[in-house]
Amino acid sequence: MSCGEPHETDCSEILDHLYEFLDHEMPDADCTKFEHHFEECSPCLEKYGLEQAVKKLVKRCCGQDDVPTDLRAKVMGRIDLIRSGQAVPEHDVTAGPATPQES
Repeated sequence: MSCGEPHETDCSEILDHLYEFLDHEMPDADCTKFEHHFEECSPCLEKYGLEQAVKKLVKRCCGQDDVPTDLRAKVMGRIDLIRSGQAVPEHDVTAGPATPQES
């Protein structure tokens, strides 16, 4: 996604870190860089608006549900693997153990 114009910060970098921006998990200097990009790139601004709306909807609809402790641990473990640059298993780590299909 790009408007076709050159930007100081590439659209792919913006989209790769969009949730960090939405969740306020980046330094102020990076937030400023994102805000500047959104001012000049309408496709990225549109994607930002869409993701922001989805986050609000999920929070409204599911914000009160308790997350099972084991699921939270599995998800956090996967996040840690990704952040450390380690190989991430291709199977769904949030699913239970695989069971053989009955014939």
